Amino acid sequence: MSANDHLVIFDTTLRDGEQSPGATMNKAEKLRIAKALEKLRVDVIEAGFAIASQGDFEAIKGIAETIKDSTICSLARAIDGDIDRAAEAVRPANRSRIHTFIATSPIHMKHKLNMAPDEVVEQAVRAVKRARNHVADVEFSCEDAGRSELDFLCRIIEAAIDAGATTINIPDTVGYAIPHQFGNTMAQLLNRIPNADKAIFSVHCHNDLGLAVANSLAAVSQGARQVECTINGLGERAGNASLEEIVMAVRTRQDYFNLDTRIDATYIVPASRLVSTITGFPVQPNKAIVGANAFAHESGIHQDGVLKHRETYEIMRAEDVGWHTNSLVMGKHSGRNAFRTRLLELGIQFGTETELNEAFARFKALADLKHEIFDEDLQAIASNTRQKDQLGRFGLVCMKVCSETGVIPKADLTITMDDKEHRVQAEGSGPVDATFKAIESLVDSGCKLQLYSVNNITSGTDSQGEVTVRLERGGRIVNGVGADTDIIIASAKAYIAALNLISAGGIRHHPQEADV
Repeated sequence: MSANDHLVIFDTTLRDGEQSPGATMNKAEKLRIAKALEKLRVDVIEAGFAIASQGDFEAIKGIAETIKDSTICSLARAIDGDIDRAAEAVRPANRSRIHTFIATSPIHMKHKLNMAPDEVVEQAVRAVKRARNHVADVEFSCEDAGRSELDFLCRIIEAAIDAGATTINIPDTVGYAIPHQFGNTMAQLLNRIPNADKAIFSVHCHNDLGLAVANSLAAVSQGARQVECTINGLGERAGNASLEEIVMAVRTRQDYFNLDTRIDATYIVPASRLVSTITGFPVQPNKAIVGANAFAHESGIHQDGVLKHRETYEIMRAEDVGWHTNSLVMGKHSGRNAFRTRLLELGIQFGTETELNEAFARFKALADLKHEIFDEDLQAIASNTRQKDQLGRFGLVCMKVCSETGVIPKADLTITMDDKEHRVQAEGSGPVDATFKAIESLVDSGCKLQLYSVNNITSGTDSQGEVTVRLERGGRIVNGVGADTDIIIASAKAYIAALNLISAGGIRHHPQEADV
């Protein structure tokens, strides 16, 4: 595809997506998602914010060493130390990018930066030039462009392009823009900036008013040729533009946009499931493209129409985005090699034979409980296996829960703490409440339970339940995820997983916490 009919997909799940409260990922989890993004054929992967923490730096560097087919990018404020750290992190990549930014709206320049407009332009130019000394591909973002003055945007963008910026990003940082207005802003920038033809113009829209995708597409219709987005729309506050919605909107309406992406859409649903499992953020059933109801029809009129001619009520094929018409993938008679092969097809690969054997044993145990094994089950098995290898202070040995009409529920658990077994008991208003109280009677974590969520991984009463537990302590928020065909056991696993994350320490500092 030429530059005019190719829309660059810039995925920031691992950076902006990770800034969702509770969505922090470790290096191994980030690498798994990066591999899924590479399978999707994402053009640019923003792997993190190198200066934010040592963990972020190491994750970016590990991704840069592993991923071969996508450009690897690190975010950096317009500060020398940020830029140098980002350059060091992305250096091993086949193709690398530094993404530097500075605020350009009057409210940000006055109240956050305490800088005059001339000073902001000077710092932006210096940052772009420094980044170009490290890499050939430099992106410059005008933070809070949605509330910036158009004349000032034209001035700073022209200077940034002259300094060597190859991509210019126009972010609607606080989700303030309206589609028609935002599209008009993009058109004016492209028309008024003399050297606009020397850079690709990009958009990064937030979803505070539910308009992130609409604003992004409005800008694309006016000449933007890169969209910054995330899997499942993950991101700060209400999230970002959803990659799956951007890609399929452009592909489905090529008659309007007259361009396409290089995304292999058949990997969209597997990537969505992986991100959901790792972050503990479930996908709502009515979510476009990847929600469980996205291709479901209950109305008799709709069902009749689809049976007669699919396109009467479906503008996309479910198979094109990764849904399987043949849902049965594996069974209890499947062998180890078939198991390994299917995992590789899903982008799951274990580092050791021991891990693979552990996962296969879990698969066989689940196959004895369930008649049908789905891809989502395999994703959960892989996550649980890795979680077990990363266990910290606490572990679940066994548990017994009694819940009977007219009797107060009671939980009896055996838990390991610092490699010693402890038996704990508690009563509660329900079996889950009793289980959590029993665990807390031993660990006394001081955590506040912010979220308890149960979702079925697949359909049917024999489905595994996936439980997400979000805990907060001292301003730190973590998600624990557990899966089992028994949701009470899954709940205990999730709570213990969250406790292990809390007790592990190593707080990941929010990138915006540092002073500019």
